[in-house]
Amino acid sequence: MVLQQRATVPLWGESTSSSVKVTTSWDNASYTAKVANGNWLVNLKTPVYGGPYTITIADDKTLMLKNILIGEVWLCSGQSNMEMPLEGWGKIQNFKEEIAAAKYPEIRIIQAEHADNAIPLTDLRVQNGGWQVCSPATIAEFSATAYFFAKKIYQEKHIPIGLIHSSWGGTIIEAWTSAGALKTVHDFDEALAAMTSDENKEALLAKYNADIKVWLALLEKSDKGMENAVPIWASADFNDASWKIMKLPGYMEFNGLPDVDGVVWFRKTINLPENFEGKDVTLNFLADDDDKVWVNGVYAGTSSGYNVPRSYTIPANAFKKGKNVITIRVYDSTGGGGVYGSPSDLTLKTGQETFALAGDWKYAVGINTKDMPVQPSYPAGQYRPSAIYNAMIHPLLKLPLAGVIWYQGESNAERAEQYQKLFPLLINDWRTKFGNRNLPFYYVQLANYKVTRTEPVESDWAELREAQTKALSLPYTGMIVATDIGNDQDIHPKNKQDIGERLARIALAKQYGVKIDYSGPLYKSYAVKGNAVTLDFTYNEGIKAKTGGLKGFAVAGADKVFYWADAKIEGNKIVVSSSKVTKPVAVRYNWADNPDGNLTNASGLPASSFRTDTWPGITHGKK
Repeated sequence: MVLQQRATVPLWGESTSSSVKVTTSWDNASYTAKVANGNWLVNLKTPVYGGPYTITIADDKTLMLKNILIGEVWLCSGQSNMEMPLEGWGKIQNFKEEIAAAKYPEIRIIQAEHADNAIPLTDLRVQNGGWQVCSPATIAEFSATAYFFAKKIYQEKHIPIGLIHSSWGGTIIEAWTSAGALKTVHDFDEALAAMTSDENKEALLAKYNADIKVWLALLEKSDKGMENAVPIWASADFNDASWKIMKLPGYMEFNGLPDVDGVVWFRKTINLPENFEGKDVTLNFLADDDDKVWVNGVYAGTSSGYNVPRSYTIPANAFKKGKNVITIRVYDSTGGGGVYGSPSDLTLKTGQETFALAGDWKYAVGINTKDMPVQPSYPAGQYRPSAIYNAMIHPLLKLPLAGVIWYQGESNAERAEQYQKLFPLLINDWRTKFGNRNLPFYYVQLANYKVTRTEPVESDWAELREAQTKALSLPYTGMIVATDIGNDQDIHPKNKQDIGERLARIALAKQYGVKIDYSGPLYKSYAVKGNAVTLDFTYNEGIKAKTGGLKGFAVAGADKVFYWADAKIEGNKIVVSSSKVTKPVAVRYNWADNPDGNLTNASGLPASSFRTDTWPGITHGKK
């Protein structure tokens, strides 16, 4: 294992003796602890980094802990992009070569198990029996971001590094925050009360059941494909001539519906082959999240869950000779949606015969849930506020740390404005609980993802990035920008090398005395003169476009309509204007889910997205 250097490190355990003696080899100091109620604790004084050392623990027996290094211990936390392993489900770029080269015996790793609990716990559940030495045999299933962070620091400073990896994919920030901190903002009072009282839990569940029943009824009533609970868009003779065309399978966000979550109807007219006539037929496809199916207006079934393969048996009498209409109604709650997979997943089958359905389908939107009230939710398991903090952070609070690295936010994007208070709340909460007001906290801004838009639009991911940027106002924080290394169709970018190394640059510059660039330009201020806006930045040395001319800037007048802007560099500032905006009042840069702006500085690191306006965004008021 690795213990934090130049720190007071607690060592504790259980014993049936009256006292325990602990001896540390780095200074040959001895500590004696009295045993009270079977428990003991000593506080060890650690020197500057080095080792390996031993710790001897003696009561009526003697135990020697060996191969202990003194160095820097980092807590690595967040959701799936922090959790993403080198191999396993992650398979980062060049993962085989990276694993083979991971021979760093002075980097030690420990992996927390996923766990949640209603009250704070004292013990951390871990994998692999505890600490492991970093090697090709141990690193494959460990956090890639954490590994590349440690690798960069070790290569620069040759300080032993201990990585405590405690993250969980798909989780929300409030689950990582203590109940005490969350109670100060009052956004989660009902859910917190339900965690400590069966009566409150039953009341919350009853409220949810009532609310979701009302919401689902509104969803069906608002669905243009339904009329008095009758699926008029599934009728065989419904006129769909005005519907648009989408190639299936494929996520609808990348095929013409980038801003739609909700109900989308798909219809395809086919000529049934003669060898299918008079036989039962199986309709197969993949859907995200829920679906209902009709053949010639005859209901065939329904399924739920994005990861459940669909297989519907269509009785022979549902089909007719010649033309037949297949209708699929998909409800997508969030993220990717529609009929997805490969062409071979979308078929009709009878016996050994297969009829391909991949290709052009007609589609229409029944209802976009963005036009409805927020869907009610019932917090359970790891989605309960404070539940992951209780099980995966609270047990670590006695340990002194060098700092924290954090990669999370995707799961809070729909409540990005709320994140402006939740993220600083978590940072300050952890600092208080770890007993270190100056605990370094470095984090990753959301990468680029989803469809690239041809015109400026609103974006909840941009609003989440804004919330992350605002947290830089807290001392001892640092943020890396990743909008140049994401993937439009993969929420888990494979390039974790640059993510980890950029985080390490912040630590090297701020904590380890290395003269190294660690930030691209950050927006500072603006000034309007005539039809142009001049923008000023911090970290503006050598400000430039990474390639070609500057792009990614948009400008708006008082009507709040944004147009792409022409941008040019004047000294260490940027001047933007648009022929469509004679009196500009606001500028935005990289304000999109998947932006393509190219502003950088001498470091080559990308600039953060920003906006000069404070107009309410699309996540305003959402909780």
